[in-house]
Formats: sequence, structure tokens, C-alpha cells
Amino acid sequence: MSYTLPLTQFTAFVKSQANTPFLHQPIDRQLMVFTWADVDDAARRMAASLIQMGLNKGDRVGILSKNCAHWFISDLAIMMAGLVSVPIYPTAGRETIKFVIQQSECKVIFVGKLDDLAEADAGIEAHVERIVFPYPSVQGQHQWDELIKANPLEKIHQADINETFSLCYTSGSTGNPKGVVLTNGNVAAAASAYVDLMETNTQDITMSYLPLAHITERTLIEILSYYSGNKIYFVESLDTFIEDVKVAQPTSFLSVPRLWNKFQIEILSKIPDKKLQFLLKIPLIGKLVAKKIRKGLGLDNATKFGSGSAPISPGILEWFDRIGIPISEGWGMTETSGLACSNMPYDAALLGSIGKACECVEMKIGDNQEILIRGPAVFKEYYQRPDATAESFTDGWFHTGDMGTVTKDGVYQIIGRLKEQFKTGKGKYVVPAVIETLLSHSKNIEQVCVMGQGRKQPIAVIVLSQPNATQSANMTEKLNKILFRVNSRLENHQKLDHLIVLKEEWTINNGLLTPTMKIKRNEIEKKYS
Repeated sequence: MSYTLPLTQFTAFVKSQANTPFLHQPIDRQLMVFTWADVDDAARRMAASLIQMGLNKGDRVGILSKNCAHWFISDLAIMMAGLVSVPIYPTAGRETIKFVIQQSECKVIFVGKLDDLAEADAGIEAHVERIVFPYPSVQGQHQWDELIKANPLEKIHQADINETFSLCYTSGSTGNPKGVVLTNGNVAAAASAYVDLMETNTQDITMSYLPLAHITERTLIEILSYYSGNKIYFVESLDTFIEDVKVAQPTSFLSVPRLWNKFQIEILSKIPDKKLQFLLKIPLIGKLVAKKIRKGLGLDNATKFGSGSAPISPGILEWFDRIGIPISEGWGMTETSGLACSNMPYDAALLGSIGKACECVEMKIGDNQEILIRGPAVFKEYYQRPDATAESFTDGWFHTGDMGTVTKDGVYQIIGRLKEQFKTGKGKYVVPAVIETLLSHSKNIEQVCVMGQGRKQPIAVIVLSQPNATQSANMTEKLNKILFRVNSRLENHQKLDHLIVLKEEWTINNGLLTPTMKIKRNEIEKKYS
């Protein structure tokens, strides 16, 4: 099947809606608006500068920045110049930055909005030329505002469907990240499927705030906008997040379980859940209360909601549904160009599942209940890792490492990771994700990790939604009830010996969460074993 490639799609919208606002970037609380023509002109000028710097077709160019309009423009400039982008997570430490730059052989890197400039400074070696975005950032050889003065590149690169589009590095939850080689055909297949799945068009408004170095944000937000022509809004900072969402008034809103949990806690800090649930059941009053909550989050115009990157409790999904925020779950990997399976459009009957395979892939269950996947959106190879590539494929099917089940209607459910299984001292295997999902049904538990390699019985370390409640007798009683309820649903070898309450929250900064807010199981086990 043939696909229209991202740059071709982008150029078509530049022609059809040149003066329509596209990117909306808040800077010092003023909204800077870029039309499609503005973005095209800036990208062509930057592409010309990249070529003038001596870069040749296929050379790698890094992007290290939080989300902003200049991230999109840089990515387009790299495409226009026939180069290969290498996104790096803005929260990456110096060793990860150094590893990705060295392994991908980056010659130039765009550097922009960052919270920790010292890590970026230390991670980018002297021989790599820096282009600095027009925000407070690191020192560099080239300033964005100077390079953008170049004459626009008239003839942009026309990519082949099999050409490398980007080297996207995995989030590295179990060691050094791997460079996933994605072709233009891979991302084109994915984005083409997403337009139909999400029914996105030129009237839609989307927020871009999850890391663009993550493939889902890249394809489902950035690349999708080139196929649908929708408007994109960015946030200025974490402190202005809700305010920026209210300004944008998005029609669709995607997030991760960790942030949906935060939203729930924020709402419940203003109204007790018991009172809220009572009010929601009252005709008319319930609708008004739900609308007020959505308005307070800036989501009163949104009709499509999504969650991905990690499992989310069905209890939380049901809770949000009651306030008019029906969240669809999705599943995918860097290796599948992002979203590969989804229960969108929303169906309450599919809560707890990841729905059906997207049009760009086909899926099946293999040995050990492992999900296997193939199709035009599935990656080509791991960069300079032929060993890892060979191990990951069997007869064209990619081994995802995720365990799952599928119904006769093709609805999939994730039940854990093959590599995360552990054997107790009794010689029995335990899949921690199953138990963690049961525990996360409780609104009192915000983070959880089940461990127990070699122990008589598994244990769970948890972080409470309200850390100050740790010492109260009331909380102890609640946790005992949770422990009893969860154990009553488990087989004997799975039953938890203890819930161990931790005082320290798991964050990206303390190295216990990946940049996409998945738990770093190895690090947590090492720290608390």
C-alpha cells in the first residue's frame, strides 16, 4: 500500500491554508502564533542553514528540548534538508545524552527549553555543533535567530518511503536505550491510520506537552497534525499548565496514567469523593457539577480523551467517565511507530482493554502469551544492533515482550511483561502487573511496584496519593482493607505478604521513573530490596 509521506502532507496544507494559525507558543505569557506559511518559511530557512553547515543527506541531527513550536520547525527543517532527526528526552542525564549522540553519530544538535542546563552542557561533547533555540538555554556556536535569516531552501528533499525518517531511542527503563530506525513509510502508515481512528480535521485543537522525543507524542500529535491540518498549542511551564490548557480549549486531550491520577487528586482536594458521587447522581445538578469540573481543567470543549504509555486502573477510567471525561486506552511502542492498538472510539464495555489493532498493523498472541506484531508501521531495525534486531523478529513478526490476551472479536488486554515475571522462593512465577493493577484501583495509592524474587511471598512497595496520611490510624485501616481485598482475588502463590508505604515519591528526577513516567522496576527493586 502506498502512503503520502509527512513532508508532502505538510506542504499540501501550507498551500491550502497558508495564513491559517497552526502553532501557538506562549512566551512570557504572550501567545506567539505561527501560521502554516510562517512554519514553512522558517523551516526552509533553517534547512538552508543546515546544508550550509556542511551536512549531507542522511547525516544525523539531534533535538534536545522541551516541547515548543521551534521543535516542530526544527524537525521539518531536518526533513527538508534530507537529514535524519535524533530526538533526546529533555529530562535525560548527561550519560544518556552522551550515549545517544555518540551511538547515533550526531553532528549537530538543536538545544532549547530545558530544566537542567548543566546536564545538557556536560552531555553534548565539544565536536557536536549546537544550534540554540531562542529561549534561555545552553551556550552554543549558532543562534536560532541568526540562522533563520538564511534564504529559504527552494527545492526541499523528496524522501523515499524506505528512507530513514528518524532514529528514536527507547526510554531506557532497563538499561541503555536502543535506537529504533523508523522509515518515512513507517510513520506515514501510522499517521494515516490515526487520522481515521481519531477523526481529526482542520477544526481540531490539540495540546503538545508530553515529550516529543517519545514516539507517541511525535506521531499522534506532531506528525498527525501534518495529515489533519489541526491546530497545536504548547505550554510555557508546569506552573502555567492548567492556564495554558484553558487558553487552548483543546478538542482532544491525551495524557498518561500518572497525570490522570494527578488530575483526580486535584479535583478531590476541592470536593470529597463521597459528596461528588452523590451530586453526580442528581439529575441536572450532576451535569452542572461535571461541566464545572471539566471547565476548571480547561477541557470543557474536549470530546476525545486518551491514556497510554502505562496501565491505568479501570476504576480511574470509570471515575472520569462519570464527570464526562471518557478516556480511551491505547498501546504501542517506539518499534511500532507509536499507537498500535486502541479502544477508541470510547466504549465503556471495553474498559481495562487496549481495544483492537490499528489499521497500520496486525497482531496475534504467540508463545508464553506474548503479543506479536507486524505491518507497515513496524520498525526496520535497531541502529547498529543487528544482534538485537535478529532476536526480536520471527518470520516477520516482532516480539513485543508484552503478555496479553485477545477475545474472539479481536480485543486485546495487556497482562504484564515477559521480562518482569519473577519466581518466588516456592518456585512459582508471578506477573507483577496483574497485582499492581488491582492495587491501583484504590484512590489512596498513587504509585506501586510489586517485587518478590526469591521471597516466600511477593510484597508491594507503594506511594500514597496523600503522603501526609501515612501515619494515621485511619489510613492504616484503609490499607489493611485494600490488602485483604486484593489478596482475596489472587492465587495463593500471588498473595502479598505486606504493603510497604514509602515516604519518597518516584519521579523522573530521582531516577525511578522513565521520561514517559513508567516505573523503572530495576531501579526501584535495587533501592528498596
